[in-house]
Amino acid sequence: MFKLAGILALVAGPAFAVGLEIDVAGEANGTIKIDLFEDTAPLHVAQITAIAQAGDYDGVVFHRVIEGFMAQTGDVQFGKGEDISRAGMGGSELPDIPAEFSDLPFERGVVGMARSQSPNSANSQFFIMFADGDFLNGQYTVFGEVVATTGSAVSGDNSGATSGSGSGSCTFTFGKSLRSTSGSGSTTSGVTSCLT
Repeated sequence: MFKLAGILALVAGPAFAVGLEIDVAGEANGTIKIDLFEDTAPLHVAQITAIAQAGDYDGVVFHRVIEGFMAQTGDVQFGKGEDISRAGMGGSELPDIPAEFSDLPFERGVVGMARSQSPNSANSQFFIMFADGDFLNGQYTVFGEVVATTGSAVSGDNSGATSGSGSGSCTFTFGKSLRSTSGSGSTTSGVTSCLT
């Protein structure tokens, strides 16, 4: 189950989710924790959080895994069920969101938002970096980073991975519960690849 970690706001205003926890099952198993950068990419964090809270990510596969580069997931339209042949071509029912580019670099463990050719076309798909990808800097929105993993959910090796739609896929679920924590010691976390 994927749990959203929340934090209580100490000042007036809405409380934002600050992290995600994903249980991975498939070729690899374990839990991935991601810290969400709500100050850097508030629109992206809000969209990912809304989709997760609705349960729309439940059962979605990592449809694109490229050894030594990244794993992509989040196609809530075509990335689950019996036929995932179109995984990577869909999105959520929510509107696309504009780019929130920053000076944060795409390094190993960073979570970025996938999009089409248009910088303002991000919707529900995102990717987790296996290695540095400086050529992505300023081209895609960084909205989080993996801060902890357990089990075999993430490996620096990525041996046995293949690239392309549908290969190296695994499933993960997002829980609907918000867990509130206080202070800066909250455990917020990120996403993982499905590789062993």
